[in-house]
Amino acid sequence: MLKTALQPKWIGTLALALVLATVFVVLSAWQFSESSSEPPPTEEVTETPVPLTEAHQPQQPMTVAEADRIVDVSGEFLEDTQVIIDERLQNGTSGYWVVAAFRPDDAPDDNIIPVVRGWVTDPAEADELPSGEPLEIQGRLLPPEAPGPGQRGMSADGTQIFPTLSPAELINVWDEPGYSGFVVAFESSDASGAEVGAASSSSGMEPVQVDPQPETSDINWLNLFYGVEWTVFAGFAFYLWWRLVKDAHEKQLEEERLDREWQEQWRAEQLALRQQTQAKD
Repeated sequence: MLKTALQPKWIGTLALALVLATVFVVLSAWQFSESSSEPPPTEEVTETPVPLTEAHQPQQPMTVAEADRIVDVSGEFLEDTQVIIDERLQNGTSGYWVVAAFRPDDAPDDNIIPVVRGWVTDPAEADELPSGEPLEIQGRLLPPEAPGPGQRGMSADGTQIFPTLSPAELINVWDEPGYSGFVVAFESSDASGAEVGAASSSSGMEPVQVDPQPETSDINWLNLFYGVEWTVFAGFAFYLWWRLVKDAHEKQLEEERLDREWQEQWRAEQLALRQQTQAKD
C-alpha cells in the first residue's frame, strides 16, 4: 500500500487533504475561541454603587462587565426632554416608563444619559420634569434597546411616545451627545436631601425596580459544537485520502491477480495445444 501512496497522484491528493485539514483546524480554533464569552459581573459587583463615570464612558458601546451595575450620578434634567416609553409591565400591569435626558455634572463634553424616572398607567400621571434643579440619582445602568418598529406618537399633553428605549434614537431627538445605555432611577433627591420623583409620596409615578440579571453560562454551546464539527471534518479529509489510496491499492492487487490467472490459463492452453500436436505427429 505504501508503494501506491507514494505515487505522484496520491502525493498531490495528500497535499490537498493537508490544505483542507489546515483550513478546518483554523475554523475549529476560531469557533472554540468564540464559544467562551465574557462572564457577566457577579451580584457583589453589580450591587455595589459606583459613580457613573467609573462604570461607563459616553459614546462607547456598553460591555457585559459595565451593564447591570448600580451607579450614582449627580446633575440635572434637561428641560423639554421628557418622553414616554410604551408597553412597560409593572407587577403584571401594562403601562409606561417616564424618561428624560439627564446631564451628569462630571460627564465629559456635557454628554447626557436617558434616565427612567418612574412608571405610570397613563401618560397624564407623569410628574413634571424638575429641569434645572441639581439632583442626586442612584439607579441601575442598563444596555440600550434597539429602536422598535412600532408607532411613534404623542400623548394627550403633547409628550412624545416611543415603542422602545433606544438612547441612540433619543439622542437624535434631543440633539445632544450621550451615553449608549440608560439608567433606571431607584432614588432621586434634591440638594436638601429630600426625595423627589417616583419614590416621593406626592408623586403620581411608581418607582421602577430592575433586579440584576440572572447569571448565565459563559459557554456558547453552539460555537463549541461547530468547533468539534470542524475538527471532525479535518480528520475526515485524511480518512478520505486514506480510503481512496486503499481502494486504488486493492484495485491494483485485483488487476495483478487477474493478470496472473490469465497468464496461467494461457500457458495451460498452449501446453494442451502442443501436446495435441505432438500426439498427431
